[in-house]
Amino acid sequence: MTKHFPPKLAEADLSLRLGKKEYFEELVDLQAQLALIQQAFLFHGLKGVLVFEGWDAAGKGGTIRRISQALDPRSFKVWPIGAPRNYYLNRHYLLRFWERLPPEGAISAFDRSWYGRVLVERLEKFTPEYRWRAAYAEINDFERMLVDDETRIVKLFFHISPEEQMARFTERLRNPMKRWKLTYEDFRNRERWAEAEVAVDEMLARTSTEIAPWHVIPANNKKYARIKAMRAIVDTFSDGIDLNPQHLDQRTLDAASEALDVEQSLIDSLRARTE
Repeated sequence: MTKHFPPKLAEADLSLRLGKKEYFEELVDLQAQLALIQQAFLFHGLKGVLVFEGWDAAGKGGTIRRISQALDPRSFKVWPIGAPRNYYLNRHYLLRFWERLPPEGAISAFDRSWYGRVLVERLEKFTPEYRWRAAYAEINDFERMLVDDETRIVKLFFHISPEEQMARFTERLRNPMKRWKLTYEDFRNRERWAEAEVAVDEMLARTSTEIAPWHVIPANNKKYARIKAMRAIVDTFSDGIDLNPQHLDQRTLDAASEALDVEQSLIDSLRARTE
């Protein structure tokens, strides 16, 4: 087995870009594959977890929207994670994530996640150092249990430069439809950029494992970032899975033959696939 080397922020090439034509061609293809993956998950009873982390304004939300367009919301749920309410403050930090894990056949996306323990809680000193340091092993054990329970995990960190972040803050200020995204916390967080980089790199080093590796997504170009992230998801979720449309059982085919005005040759062809 190839040895796993955790990624580093400095290794991400932020100059990577994708043209409009290639972007839309890739997007259509990846969304079609995501739809097939969702059907396969439902049929095989598999579960999927998507973890979205990254800098403010790095493009997590835009990528989640493109994924959501391809999936049936009945078995795809997005969980935006903010500050925990009092109920969860008095309990183990992983509890609210346990409660939001997907059932069989479903996929859950976490917009921010349990990694807040070793990022924002570390930086804001919400948690004593000995506790957030213990979280590295706790999170690895947590993810190991998920994988052992036939849950596939894709962890994405969207990385942009400080200059690109400022450009996007400016765009949000000027655009009335995006202005709601801009908060005081966005500017306050920038003051700790260097400190946050240290925390992110340590998180990557300590929690990027063979069973649940981190993918650092170069996100200065939004189109490139979306495709790169969606490709990582498709590759992980489709690995070793039959994505062909699933066969109908004989009972359903018998009912369809009696109730529907369709060619008998169609029913017979479907019976042959089932057999």
